Amino acid sequence: MISKSVLCLFAMLAVLVLTGGVSAQDTYRISQPYTYKNLTIFLIHGKDESSGKNILTLQEAMEMKVLRVYETDDVNELEVQNISKYYDVFIQSGDIVKGGKQDRVLAVSLIIPATSGRISIEAFCVESGRWEKRRNEEVGQFSSSNDRLVTKDLKLAANKSSDQSEVWAKVSEAQARLARNVGGSVAAADSASSLQLSLENRKVTATTADYLKNLQAIIAGKSDVIGYSFSINGRLNSADIYSSNALFKKLWAKMFKATTIEAIAEMHVRPAAAPAKPLDVTAFIADADKAKGEAKRPSANATVITRETKDNILFEARDDRRKEIVHRSYVKKN
Repeated sequence: MISKSVLCLFAMLAVLVLTGGVSAQDTYRISQPYTYKNLTIFLIHGKDESSGKNILTLQEAMEMKVLRVYETDDVNELEVQNISKYYDVFIQSGDIVKGGKQDRVLAVSLIIPATSGRISIEAFCVESGRWEKRRNEEVGQFSSSNDRLVTKDLKLAANKSSDQSEVWAKVSEAQARLARNVGGSVAAADSASSLQLSLENRKVTATTADYLKNLQAIIAGKSDVIGYSFSINGRLNSADIYSSNALFKKLWAKMFKATTIEAIAEMHVRPAAAPAKPLDVTAFIADADKAKGEAKRPSANATVITRETKDNILFEARDDRRKEIVHRSYVKKN
C-alpha cells in the first residue's frame, strides 16, 4: 500500500508540473548571437535529460522505411506505424508529410515506440483542392518528411487554434510572402496550393543557400547544445529545446532550413529598434515556463502541456513511458 506521504509527494509534483513550478530555464546558457542578414540564432546550452541514442527522427525513419504514415481519408487524422524492432521514432509537431490525397502537417509531438502497431495522430492539410493521387506518389501512404511549417503564424494555427481553415489561410499567406521575396511565384504546376511543393521551389532553395552556408555550421563541435532560439529583423520569434544534444543535432538541419525560409518570408520587414539579446531569450523562456499548464493526451504514452501568457506560448511534449520531456516549443505570439 502507498503511504499518505508518498501520495502527497505525487500530488505536489503534479501541481508543480501544471503550474510551471518546475522550471528548467535556470539551467540554460544562451550563446552569443550568430547573425546573417535578417536572421539571428541563439544556441541554447544545457544538460542532457536523456541519451537520445535509440531515437530516430521522422525523416530518418521514413527514409529507412521503418515508419509508415497512412492516409485515412480523414483530413485531420492520419495513422502512423513504427515497424522497427529496435528504434523509437520522434514525431515533431510541424513536420510535413508528402503524398497521400493531400500533403499534411502532423500536429503533435510524440514518440512512437518500436513495433507500435497503428496509432492515430492529429494532422492538418497544408494543401487544398487535391484529393487524389499525384504523379507517381502513393495515395495510401506518405513518401517523405523533409520539411516543416515555416512561419510562426502556421505554428500557432496548427498547435493553438487547431483550425483547418486558418491553416489553409496561413499557407496561402506564406506562399505570397515568399513569392514577393524570391522574385516570382512559388506555386507548383502539380498543385498550386501545396506548401510542400512551394518549399521545394528552385527560387526558394536558391535563396536559402546563403543562410545555410553562413549559419548552419555554428553547432559544429558543441556537445552541450540542446536547442536554439531565433529572431528575425531583431524580433524574437521562437525557441526549441530537446531532451538531448544527440536528438537536437539530428533535427538541426530540418529545423534550420524552416527557420531560414521564415527569414526569407520576412526579408523586407522593418527591423526592430533594439535587436533581441541573449537576456531577452532567457526572459522569453522564463515567462512561458511560469504559466499554468493545460494537459492533453494525444496517445496512450504521450502528454502535451500548453502554457500560455499574454505574450508567449509553450508546447511541452512529454513521453510518459520514458518519463521525460522530449521537446519544448516556445513561440512569441506577437
